[in-house]
Amino acid sequence: MAKTVDPKGQRPEALATFAASARNDGKKPEEIGLEATEATKPLVTSPEKKHDAATKVLREGVLGKDQGADEAIDKLPDRTRRR
Repeated sequence: MAKTVDPKGQRPEALATFAASARNDGKKPEEIGLEATEATKPLVTSPEKKHDAATKVLREGVLGKDQGADEAIDKLPDRTRRR
């Protein structure tokens, strides 16, 4: 169950800033400042899901065999992809 996060006092998530810059011809949009907004606040994610995805990515790199990393990564929130 995801909790809501109040962006007040937080910094914008780096990937949100990079994604917005990429969509703005490589320039950081002026509306992204030093404090997070609803669009740039950190995404709440289960540490277990992050651990599972990281483990599968590393196992694939070592073993050279499919370990389900793509599926585990797809379960994580990602604001860089447009849906």
